[in-house]
Amino acid sequence: MRIYFLGICGTAMGNAAVLMKALGHEVRGADTGVYPPMSDVLASAGIDVYEGYDPARLEKFRPDFVVVGNALSRGNPEIEWLLNTRAFAYGSLPQLLRERILFERQNIVVAGTHGKTTTATLCACLLKGQGRDPGYLIGGVPLDLPSGAHAGAKADPFVIEGDEYDSAFFDKRSKFIHYLPSIALINNVEFDHVDIFRDLADVERTFSHFLRLVPQNGYVVANGDDEVVARLLEPVNWTHIVRVGVGEHCDVRIVNFKETREGAHFELHYKGKLLRTIDWALPGLFNARNAAMAATATALSLFSEGFERLDLSCLQTLRGVRRRQEVLYADQFRVVIEDFGHHPTAIAQTLESLKARYPNFAITACFEPRSNTARTDIFQTALPRALEAADAAFIGPVHRAEKLAADKRLDAEKIAAELKQKNLHARACATNDEVLEAAWDTMKDSPHPQLCVFFSNGAFGGIIPKLAARAKMAGKSLA
Repeated sequence: MRIYFLGICGTAMGNAAVLMKALGHEVRGADTGVYPPMSDVLASAGIDVYEGYDPARLEKFRPDFVVVGNALSRGNPEIEWLLNTRAFAYGSLPQLLRERILFERQNIVVAGTHGKTTTATLCACLLKGQGRDPGYLIGGVPLDLPSGAHAGAKADPFVIEGDEYDSAFFDKRSKFIHYLPSIALINNVEFDHVDIFRDLADVERTFSHFLRLVPQNGYVVANGDDEVVARLLEPVNWTHIVRVGVGEHCDVRIVNFKETREGAHFELHYKGKLLRTIDWALPGLFNARNAAMAATATALSLFSEGFERLDLSCLQTLRGVRRRQEVLYADQFRVVIEDFGHHPTAIAQTLESLKARYPNFAITACFEPRSNTARTDIFQTALPRALEAADAAFIGPVHRAEKLAADKRLDAEKIAAELKQKNLHARACATNDEVLEAAWDTMKDSPHPQLCVFFSNGAFGGIIPKLAARAKMAGKSLA
């Protein structure tokens, strides 16, 4: 089968293209802004990627199916040609995955506002740790798997991120509605994706539809500490529910969580019985919960609640996912970290973890308002509360600010003013380069150890590796 991907360099699209190639299909695709890491992933898989869009390529390749990425819209020349000619069949990425892979598999679908990529990665690693060959499709770059996509054995589970974002410009249903869950993980539910959902009630509605897809012989693995998730579970009486968290009402509990520079320590209990003690490198209670959720799903998929048979030893050496609390440089005076966080809750949790890990370091948080929600005033109140855990905060320019009305745009100056009132060194920067210089000024000559963490779901203008390089050069000069 010949498959052509429109918007192939998105993380999910690119990994899906690699997966289709591995299954024996002939794969090509097009995108704008073809750059690493996904361009490297695609090249290593032997997939031709074209810069820009030209209908002549479609006519020449003559695909059996065209996958239309959800970042594309009307006006794209290849889309308009497809709609005008109806020359080739087309559909969304979730449609392709449902029809070509998921229909034949036991699917573990990882959903929630935060933690999907890490939890899906942990789940795939744990399944491999039991001697299985799971399939997986991960919307990121896992550091402990050969790639972000693998077909695996049909007899073993398939792990996939259940994104609540829309499927395509012609299909506004959430992606996870297509994904046929045998086991559904719901880690947390908050308001996000303001371009898709009107409010939290709208988000809850799509998650409630997702829950209705879980069969009688399936499972819902749920964050037992999340109030919104608890509300969603109230009407669910058609399948099994396993709650995971720190609360005493949870079936799988995280107990005695502690975190230091050396790592995190916690115990996993099942129905009051100690299962395992975990010591690992990943930061934060939120990642401990990700691990507990993944372990629960793995046990249910293989052993039908036989948790005592679950081998968790692989957790001891896991490194996680690129751009998730990823340490780019560290010495005894300077640490530079990159994080994908762009929601206030994720930012606050990461800063809390960093304060526990680096108690003697002053922490500078640099935030890029880039996501479709973070660019707006939706988080105007919540962002200052999240950033106040840092010692200094620099906010970059709002991405594509000209596309938003002034009264609907995030006011970075107002956030900086609020943080200054709480005795933080804060600034709203006009350019990303100004963020770089402000961060370096706090770090370069300080008599105290300094940590700088960048929060962005984009490239932050390329300044993140630049600061890491400066810190590394300064470290060498002290050596």
